[in-house]
Amino acid sequence: MAAGAHTLGLEDLDTRPGRDTLLASLVRWLFISVSLVFLAALLFAPLATVFVMALEHGWRAYVQTFADPDTTAAIRLTLLTALVVVPINTVFGLAASWAIAKFEFKGKSFLITIIDLPLAVSPVISGMMYVLLFGLHGWFGVWLQEHDISIIFAVPGIMLATMFVTFPYVARELIPLMQQVGNDEEEAAMTLGAGGWITFFRVTLPKVRWGLVYGVILCNARAMGEFGAVSVVSGHIRGLTNTMPLHIEILYNEYNFVGAFAVASLLTLLALMTLLVKTLVERTGYRRR
Repeated sequence: MAAGAHTLGLEDLDTRPGRDTLLASLVRWLFISVSLVFLAALLFAPLATVFVMALEHGWRAYVQTFADPDTTAAIRLTLLTALVVVPINTVFGLAASWAIAKFEFKGKSFLITIIDLPLAVSPVISGMMYVLLFGLHGWFGVWLQEHDISIIFAVPGIMLATMFVTFPYVARELIPLMQQVGNDEEEAAMTLGAGGWITFFRVTLPKVRWGLVYGVILCNARAMGEFGAVSVVSGHIRGLTNTMPLHIEILYNEYNFVGAFAVASLLTLLALMTLLVKTLVERTGYRRR
């Protein structure tokens, strides 16, 4: 009896690993299936709908949409805004992250809080802040009008609003990365006689370059797709202050669905290109590390 019981116990132990492996596989495929269904319902289906609606009347109607002067002006303004905003935010992100990660100073916690502010504040509220500052009845409105300077309902206001909502991305990518790599190599370089700028460009920047590129990509993607803050400060002037997201809204409200989805498809393609570059940067960075 004892031998039989002992043999039965060993058989039970032999079958448990197989059962555990089968259960783990089922759970893994369950989570994968749920994720794919979720993505298909909330991401892939809407993206496919955008391109289907854009090409509903054929390629000729799709291409003719971009021959419209207002559409080309919206595309040009969107690219110009990203071209101006992203480099400025990159310089700020580098300076802020280097100061926060490498030095101790009064107001450091406050600076970190300010950097996080645009991530917590609604873009519409950020646009309203610029209207209160630079609008006709704002704090500086009278002075700006006397000197014939236009910020609200003009390109400078669009760039300021976009800059506000996008400036955390580069800094937030670099701060934890610079804190992680530490100060040992920088201190060694300065001990050997290297100056601050040489240390930054030769030692610090190469170690965080992939995080920098990743932050720039995220900043650029948000700059091109920003709607809320830009909508408040732009004035929706066709051909002058409409970016691509604003122009899409106008075309859709005018029941020009082909034109609206055509511009939306271009904005989607730009976003997909940004995502592709981000993926390549991540893979390259992982390989280098």
